[in-house]
Amino acid sequence: MELNIFTDEYFMKEALREAQKAAEEDEVPIGCVVVSNNRIIARAHNLTETLNDITAHAEMQAITSASNYLGSKYLDECTIYITLEPCLMCAGALRWAQIGRIVYGAPDKKYGFGRYIENITHPKTRVIGGVMQEECSRILSDFFKKKRMK
Repeated sequence: MELNIFTDEYFMKEALREAQKAAEEDEVPIGCVVVSNNRIIARAHNLTETLNDITAHAEMQAITSASNYLGSKYLDECTIYITLEPCLMCAGALRWAQIGRIVYGAPDKKYGFGRYIENITHPKTRVIGGVMQEECSRILSDFFKKKRMK
């Protein structure tokens, strides 16, 4: 029997590593990875403060990186693992990239795309939420607690 270590949890842990990098850079700790054929082809985290760019969300950085790696604007055979539910901007970009799967950790009750529009993703995209939700929520809540203490 062959053991598959490449589970959604395995890749979400990699996205959490990216979120930790963001926190260390005083960025909102959201991280993601793009996976193709059980291989990480892009890693990213929020860079909005570093780049002084409101569009520099982890997903936007990862889409660009994965597209460059594959030499294609379409990511239909890929899965993106994100520690937080994508916002409308990122969900729209993922639709245009025709991403195969979106797997996110924590829901975003304020700005998550699910709050605003149900069918924003590409019709063939599968969306799975709540993977390692507790860990993904904790890194965000810890970050903002520290911010409030300053």
